[in-house]
Amino acid sequence: MKKTLSIEGMSCGHCAARVEKALNAIPGVSAKVDLASKSAAAELSSSVADDVLKAAVEDAGYEVVGIQ
Repeated sequence: MKKTLSIEGMSCGHCAARVEKALNAIPGVSAKVDLASKSAAAELSSSVADDVLKAAVEDAGYEVVGIQ
């Protein structure tokens, strides 16, 4: 399953790396952040609730404005 997260607050490569690291720390998630589009593409190998993805990004200091 794939999910795309729209994320606000990232302004540099370091920001994107923090978000990517936070998402990849979740078991079953392989994520790649695109700073230009302010989004993260997450490939899920198991079921992961949107709230878990959102919490990981927010704990890293950024805001999730949408998950598709």
